[in-house]
Amino acid sequence: MLFSTLFCVCLITANVLETKQIALGPFNMTGGLLVFPVSYIINDVVAEVWGYGRTRLLIWLGFSMNFFFVLFGGLADIIPGASWWDGDEHFHAIFGLAPRITAASFLAFLAGSFINAYIMSKMKLSSGGRKFGLRAIVSTIFGESVDSIIFFPLALGGVIPWEQMPSLIITQVLLKTLYEIIILPFTIRVVRFTKLFEGADVYDKGMDYNIFKVLKQI
Repeated sequence: MLFSTLFCVCLITANVLETKQIALGPFNMTGGLLVFPVSYIINDVVAEVWGYGRTRLLIWLGFSMNFFFVLFGGLADIIPGASWWDGDEHFHAIFGLAPRITAASFLAFLAGSFINAYIMSKMKLSSGGRKFGLRAIVSTIFGESVDSIIFFPLALGGVIPWEQMPSLIITQVLLKTLYEIIILPFTIRVVRFTKLFEGADVYDKGMDYNIFKVLKQI
């Protein structure tokens, strides 16, 4: 429950922060970079401890809660503001872009998250459960790459110059992977504690990886 709650909060927060472009030195990125990598770390932890089946359920839960948030945010944006309220422009700046950003975010999130979970599951089987750090980094590289390649052209094409797109995508993947590497010692400790606390360490032998079979093999 704790991981699921944190996972959903990270996704919703990232969806809002993606509307801001920020610069850190020579790097241009979106505000979502501050929190979105945490969702991949949670994905890794859940896949490692409880397996692909529970991770699949977690991913669809995050998708549903994010959709719920954006749906009502968009509805509030459409409804006219009170005559005495002067925040319409600022509110719209956040939620006015939501439909396009959310559509891109949803598609990129599903593709990237399921690829991340799939690679974690398969590598755990092939390695006999060893080298969690390597598996976490490799799965993040693939998952974040797919996520960024789908998200940025769909969400921000025409909003930012197209010639900036490749560098933005590469920067996002590199920084998110670096984020994972820096926090990896903490992630490893969380995995060890969770396995011990829950008494669980699932190997996905015979797993059906169909992403739509949400309630199967959980």
